[in-house]
Amino acid sequence: MARRVALVTGASGGIGGAIAEQLAGAGFDLVLAGQSITPGFEARAEALRGTGARVALLANDLSDDAARPGFVEAAFAAFGRLDALVNNAGVSVMSRGDILDVTTESFDRSIAVNLRAQFFLIQAVAKRMIATPSAQRRSIVTVTTVAVDHHVARVLAEYTTAKAGLAHALQHWAVRLEPEGIDCYEVRPGMMKTEMTSTTTGKYDALIASDFVPAGRWGETSEVGRAVAMLASGTLGYATGQTIHVDGGMRFKAF
Repeated sequence: MARRVALVTGASGGIGGAIAEQLAGAGFDLVLAGQSITPGFEARAEALRGTGARVALLANDLSDDAARPGFVEAAFAAFGRLDALVNNAGVSVMSRGDILDVTTESFDRSIAVNLRAQFFLIQAVAKRMIATPSAQRRSIVTVTTVAVDHHVARVLAEYTTAKAGLAHALQHWAVRLEPEGIDCYEVRPGMMKTEMTSTTTGKYDALIASDFVPAGRWGETSEVGRAVAMLASGTLGYATGQTIHVDGGMRFKAF
């Protein structure tokens, strides 16, 4: 049987890179997308090729509507198929702070990249999948955040608002695409040490020390990667629309 192929957006970053590693370990070939193809991104691809995976790199701005059709065609053409889309790309707020100080520029940027671009990428990939029948079930996995509905991130209002909209949209995609043999899932990471959280390490360390996270530690990006690889495998068809929380129990309000 041919190796399954996954398109991973935001693959040059910490969580995206961990997802790519876990997918390669699960037998996937990979189309990895990022805003630009840097030497570090090339090195990551070469390391993944060392595991036996075929890897193609694509540079693309997901919020560019005009570029989207060509990007999707290039992703399918890389290895002749796509069995999974992993929607991982995203941007943080332009300045962490009070919601009273959120700018229209930061809000519009977050909506454009974290919601609008994701929605229409799913649409474009789903249409292409439907036009290319497969005997295997295919998957769309989207990475959001634990702050969608269990917690309020006081300094990330525009980011979490966009991610909440994306989480709701995925329910619609799950219903529409299930009859087409395409399963949709959401993964909500908790506290992960990435570039996005590097400016708030002290704050999160203190929260973990205060039992805010039952697991008592930061999450590992590889743990997000393993969850995504499981969902992308196409073996959980009757569970479409589910949300997997990779947050060490952070969403629970224990007493």
